[in-house]
This record gives sequence, C-alpha cells and structure tokens, in this order.
Amino acid sequence: MIPESFIQELLARVDIVDVVERYVTLKKAGANYSACCPFHSEKTPSFTVSPSKQFYHCFGCGAHGTAIGFLMQYAGLGFVEAVEDLASHTGLQVPREARGEAGQAAKARKAPLTELMARAARFYKDQLKGSPKAIDYLKERGLTGEVAARFGLGYAPDEWQGLQRVFPDYADPALLECGLVIDSDQGRRYDRFRDRIMFPILDQRGNVIGFGGRILSGGKGGADGPKYLNSPETPLFEKGRELYGLVQARQAIRERDTVIVVEGYMDVVALAQHGVGNAVATLGTATTPAHVQKLLRQASRIVFCFDGDAAGRKAAWRALEASLEHLTDDRFAGFLFLPPEHDPDSFVRAEGADAFQALVARPTALSEFLLRELRSRADLGSAEGRAQLVHEAKPLLQRLAAPVLRVQIVKALAAASAMQEQEIAAECGLKPLAAGRPAPRRQPRVLEVSQVRTLLRHVLRRPERAARLPLELIDRENRYGALLHEVADALDHGELAPGRLAPLFEYFRGTAHEPVIGEIAASIDDKADEAAEEQEFSDAVVRIQTRARKDELAELTARRAHLDPEEQRRWEELLAWLKDEASGRGRGA
Repeated sequence: MIPESFIQELLARVDIVDVVERYVTLKKAGANYSACCPFHSEKTPSFTVSPSKQFYHCFGCGAHGTAIGFLMQYAGLGFVEAVEDLASHTGLQVPREARGEAGQAAKARKAPLTELMARAARFYKDQLKGSPKAIDYLKERGLTGEVAARFGLGYAPDEWQGLQRVFPDYADPALLECGLVIDSDQGRRYDRFRDRIMFPILDQRGNVIGFGGRILSGGKGGADGPKYLNSPETPLFEKGRELYGLVQARQAIRERDTVIVVEGYMDVVALAQHGVGNAVATLGTATTPAHVQKLLRQASRIVFCFDGDAAGRKAAWRALEASLEHLTDDRFAGFLFLPPEHDPDSFVRAEGADAFQALVARPTALSEFLLRELRSRADLGSAEGRAQLVHEAKPLLQRLAAPVLRVQIVKALAAASAMQEQEIAAECGLKPLAAGRPAPRRQPRVLEVSQVRTLLRHVLRRPERAARLPLELIDRENRYGALLHEVADALDHGELAPGRLAPLFEYFRGTAHEPVIGEIAASIDDKADEAAEEQEFSDAVVRIQTRARKDELAELTARRAHLDPEEQRRWEELLAWLKDEASGRGRGA
C-alpha cells in the first residue's frame, strides 16, 4: 500500500502538462492547454489541461482527473503502476507500507530484464529484413510492411544459438530468467525460439515483456514443437494478466468504445491490417478476471470472438465466468461465434472488415449466452431438471456484480423454472433491489443545494477554506454538503494537506465524492482573481450566517409565547443583532 502522504508529495512535484504531452500534442489556449480529446473522436478540441488546477477535463465526453488519472485512463495502468510511472520521472522512490523484501527484490530485477527483451526484439526485427521466407509468409497472409512494423514483428533465425550474436555473454543467467533461452538436461543452452515469426508482447508502458512465435518449418536448428510458442512465465511476464496488441489497439478501442477479444496473434494483426484496430488476444490461456478488469478500464463494451465449435464455446464460458464480478449495469459483455470454417483472420480476409464489424455490432449478450447454456444442460420438462437449472445458476448469480442485470436474469430463470422471482432470489441468497417508491430527498436545513455547491467550488479551489465553513449549517444529506464535511474532517486530522485540487481529488479517488469533484472542477475559472475569489467566499459565508440567524429568529418569534428561558435569551440576542444589522453596525450573534 502506498502512503497517502507520498501521493500528496508526488502530485506537488508533477506537472500534468508534461505528463499529458508525452502522449498528446497540446496547444496553449489562454491560461490552459487544449487538444482534441484522446478519449473520444472529435474534430474540434474540447480537451483542456489546467496547470493551475493540475487537472484535465474534456467538455465533450466528461473525462477528467489528475496526472495519475490520465495515465490510468490513457495508458490503462493500474493506480500503483501510474504512481510508479510518475515517481520514476520525478526521481522519487515509491515507499510501500508492509512491503516485503522479496517484493522489492523482484521489482529490482525487472529493469535489466526489460532491456534484454528490448535487445532481443531489435535482433528479431533485423533478422526479418534478411529472411525472404519469413517475408513471403507475411505477404501470403496479406500483411504489409507498415502493419508488420506497427506490431514490431520479427523472425527468430533457424539456428540453435542465434541470440549469441546480440548477447556475447550467452551464459548470462538473466537470459534464462526472462525466457529467451533454455538449458537442457545435459547442460547445453540454446534459443527458445527458432525459425519462427516473432510477435513481441508489450506491457502497458510499451516495454517488451515476452514473445509469441509462429513456426515456419523444420530446419537445421531443430525448429519443431507447437505451431505457436509463448514465452514462459517470468518476473516480467504473467500470461493471465497480459493481452497481445493492447498498446497498438488503445486508440481504436477508445474511438469505438469496444474491445474485441480474439484467441491468436495473427487474428489481431490481420484484423488491424483490414482496419479493425480494436482487437486484442489472450496469450495461450483462458480469459481471466484480470484481463476483463483491464479491458473495462479501456471501453464499456467487450466482445469475445471465438470459434463456433465446442472448444470455442468452452472458452466463451470461461470468459463469461471471468466477467461476472467486474460487470456493472453500464458495461456490456457479448460473444461472437464465427462459422466453423473461419477464425477472425480468415473471415476478415474472405468477407471483409464491414461484414466482421456488422457481427461485432450484434453479439450474443452475456445474459443470453448464460441462459442458453444453462437451459441446454437441464431437462426443463421435469421438476428435477428445473431444480438443476436454478442450482447451476446460483453461484453465477452470486458472483454477478451488476444488480439490475441480475434481476433481469432472475426474471428469465423464474419463467424457465416455473418458480417465483422471489423464490429464486431467496434460494440464491440475493439481496433484492429497493422496492416501492424511493424516499423523498430530505431538504437541507438551511442552505439551498446551489449555495452549498458554490461553497464547494471555492473550497476545491483552496481546500484550506474548509476550516472557515459554517459546517453546522451545511447538511450532509446532499452530495456537495457531504463532501465539504469530509474535506474539513480530512484537514482537521492532517490526512489532507492544504494546497491544490489534484491532491484532494486523489485523496477521494474511488469514493462517491470522486465524480462530484470532477464535476465542480470543470466549472472553476483558472483566470479568476485570487483576491476577488477570497472576498466572494468570505461574503458567501457571511450571507449564509446572516440568513441562518434570520431563519432562527423567525422560528423563535413564531413560538414567542412558549419559549423556555434559554430560547428567550437567544431570541433577545438575535433581535438585538437584527437591529444592529438594520442600523448598519452589525455584530456577531
């Protein structure tokens, strides 16, 4: 776990303009910088980066956040990875709470291994240029040099120790550790990949962490074995977490808000060659929850594309199970089953990109696939079969994180099993959605929501102003008031340092307050005069206090005949204050 104090220090040192400009060309636009949004397709720039707020916001799609958030949203990094990336550019060492020595040692090993993998990738790429048979193979598959270069394709020569040309210290243990070589039982070392088209596998930062190799033919180097061979698990490469082609597909995924998951390297590359750039592939393993979680950071729609045979349906079912815990009601997972004679590569070459995209637009929804598969396993004509249907659905429903979708599936199960929806929900231990009309929203005791929102805008501009708020007059029941109380509490307890907007946003990342901060941040004027803003905030506090006193006086006056001694004293105090206000003198009450 990364200490909160370090996050605050990191954001104080980072310049978000520098971070965004690593990936997006920005133009100066007054106090801010602008560009066409990298998160959706547009012709007129609506994406702004504010140096004063250290915040980005798109007025078109609503994307917003700090430098950390930009790396998470643009590069698909996790929170920790984004923090580590920023820290590496600022010269800071990321501290970890309760981080073991083994974990630190593992991280220290990765940097030199990454360099070895990059050198190997360059070697394979250079070898491709001098291999007519490898070039001919790629041409036969319809690939151009441009696409081959985009994916960094290469060729492992038909030699036992071809890598010795680029690694003179061929006995280096690190070559074994990163999976480039194999040590035989007889103590002989040789290249893992021989006479294969090489597909570099990149992590989210663009580092080469592994390879996939497609065999061409047997030869003197003894290139045999499976048609496709992957790097083994290494300190850099974990198959269950990585996806082939994600770095290259990122922009197309954002533009279409859809990611297509296929099974092979050539499927990804062939689809890209035909203009379908939003495809990625798993790496010789079934789809995992980590894959789904990573992809749902990139798009709201995932379409799993598999063969229509039994193996394809088995793979699709595993993808369904991996998706359940990460789906929400605003996210979609679907399944596309191609005709038996086709895989994505052959289909797009035979039928064209438009035909493929038409299928992607109409996949089988996760709910439909789930219900269809469960029904196919049970005899719905018997009580035992209907009981089996509900029994097999139970663990799936319990894992499904999308509550409204779960209700819809329960309705369908009830119809198929001749049961009541409430009976299925009870049997499966599901919590019902709130029934009946929603309770009416409680009105703020004193302040209108619009006034609280105005106060919040001033506090987000300068968080230290929260200490001067009349919190007793601000209702926690609305989202703006709740956030004002939370900011004040965090400042009081030293958990949040006075300063800029970006650290405050990160402090509340992942809470219900995060979207509220993003909404208000977009309305803050970067060019506002500091003195004028301070005066406006002070005047707002005075107006709020004045109104509260007048409301209190009116309430006490209405009960004038029934006041107890303390209330009587307060009424007299407020009455004197009101007279002073009327005379222009004014004093606290």
